[in-house]
Amino acid sequence: MTQRKWIYSKWLCGVAAGVCLWLALGLSGVRADEVRILFLGDSLTAGLGVAKDKAYPAVVEPLLKQQGRTDGRGINGGISGATTAGAASRLKWHLKAAPHVLVLALGANDGLRGLSLDSMAKNLDDTIALALENNLCVILAGMKIPPNYGPDYTRRFSQTFRDLAGKYGITLIPFLLENVGGVRNMNQADGVHPNAAGHRQIARTVLPWLLECL
Repeated sequence: MTQRKWIYSKWLCGVAAGVCLWLALGLSGVRADEVRILFLGDSLTAGLGVAKDKAYPAVVEPLLKQQGRTDGRGINGGISGATTAGAASRLKWHLKAAPHVLVLALGANDGLRGLSLDSMAKNLDDTIALALENNLCVILAGMKIPPNYGPDYTRRFSQTFRDLAGKYGITLIPFLLENVGGVRNMNQADGVHPNAAGHRQIARTVLPWLLECL
């Protein structure tokens, strides 16, 4: 192959790759100039009990705009009742939207149900590894559970998030529900799920960590 033909061949490959990317983004409803932030979580992320636009993944967007990041778009990947089981599979499905950032907010239901912490750690580990393999900036949301689960289980639960963040060198939000968990006027009548004010506070908690990724 002559040098001219080789250069032309490389140019065609580049054009083809660009067209494929353009088609993929267009067909999935994704804009190429967006910075897509995937929030993969449970009912706390899904916004159980509040309107979808009041859940913190949506509330984050205007906060980002106030910081000059008009390109940020939140993708709410929350499912009520979800545990860490299947988190990696869920992430694989969401990868078709080509997210740039992953906020991994799972584990609360594992703890509240007293599930195996070794399994929880492996599920989160697999999900983080998959995200990093796909060049996502990963933010892990730490969680806490009530002390009535016993001091050892409670300590190990919280430590799991710190250990994973240290292992992969990723950002850790110490406690997703900071200034929300256990605060009556920040939660609905069940005392567990944040109300609209609680979701606004979660968005404020998440914001600085997101800006570091962006």
